[in-house]
Amino acid sequence: MTDERIIKEAIRLVGEGVSVTLPVNGNSMLPFIVGGKESVILQSPRDLWVGDVVLAWADGCRYVVHRIIAIDGDALTLMGDGNLSGTEHCMLNDVKAKVTHVVGADERPHNLYCRWRCMAVRLWWHLRPVRRYLLEIYRRL
Repeated sequence: MTDERIIKEAIRLVGEGVSVTLPVNGNSMLPFIVGGKESVILQSPRDLWVGDVVLAWADGCRYVVHRIIAIDGDALTLMGDGNLSGTEHCMLNDVKAKVTHVVGADERPHNLYCRWRCMAVRLWWHLRPVRRYLLEIYRRL
């Protein structure tokens, strides 16, 4: 099965109200979601806010699991936590699911929006000017 087919099936199931666990790849959400090692739990995308992590069809060309950094009416701007620059754009109806939990090596779901994670995300956002160095240290560890 191709990645695209797996994602489309996950979207179909989420549309039917089923929670879906989806493995993620890539480093664009470091340090909060580790691609290749962790999975995310997807649910119906209700009540979206800045700071939420979503599965969306971005820029009309690919699916991404990234954080909402701005909402302007129906237009959303997304950015991966591990990205140093660059954003993606989509419309509200391009959001196919909301990520609610991260599943790590311990196979337990960890709430993506618990108090300490929300505080860490806010801090990480303000550390954008030095993210490059912090990510380099993180990758070496």
